[in-house]
Amino acid sequence: MRVSRGSGFEKPTTLAVEIARHLREQIMSGALTAGERVNETKVTQALASSRSPVREALRILESEGLVTLEPHRGARVRKVSDAEAVEILQARAVLEGLAARQAAERIDAAGKRYLSACLARQRELLELGDLLGASDANADLHAALLELSGHGTAQRLIRALHSQTVRYQYRTILIPGRSAASAEEHTAIVDAVIGGRPEDAESACGSSFSGFAPYTW
Repeated sequence: MRVSRGSGFEKPTTLAVEIARHLREQIMSGALTAGERVNETKVTQALASSRSPVREALRILESEGLVTLEPHRGARVRKVSDAEAVEILQARAVLEGLAARQAAERIDAAGKRYLSACLARQRELLELGDLLGASDANADLHAALLELSGHGTAQRLIRALHSQTVRYQYRTILIPGRSAASAEEHTAIVDAVIGGRPEDAESACGSSFSGFAPYTW
């Protein structure tokens, strides 16, 4: 059931899609920063590709709102304004609350064990002071909630929005006191989902987004 998030450049099945995935991960990790030019020549050389699939990959990323294509200037990583970041978080709060509600209605014994393990892992990493690792564990927990919800439309929309928000979530987790608050918020979500309390799960999940702020790279 666990959703893995691969890294690096893997042997492609569809080259343009794999190049887009590779560049998306660089944007989401901060290796490519907002406003930075995506050098088409360097990408083709680094990935031993031709220009055609790279250009197609950039069009994919443009459709996702991650890059802008400028005539005769190539692609740049798109900047997310503070106002847009707030709107994205508001939309995610509603959608993830819906997913948590449905997960609470559908969860089985295996799902309960996995959610508990995700939460325990997040707390363990926080105690070790590994804030970025804890943020990854948090992402695993939300991925599990999405899968448990069985709500395909919510899953697609949330994943599209996630690529925008991850760029400042890593910055937010470094705010003093934010990591401890996040652990408590996710404890409330998991308790409600495992306890089969849909309304509480939706409310707790939506409230967890109130602690984020638009800290963009």
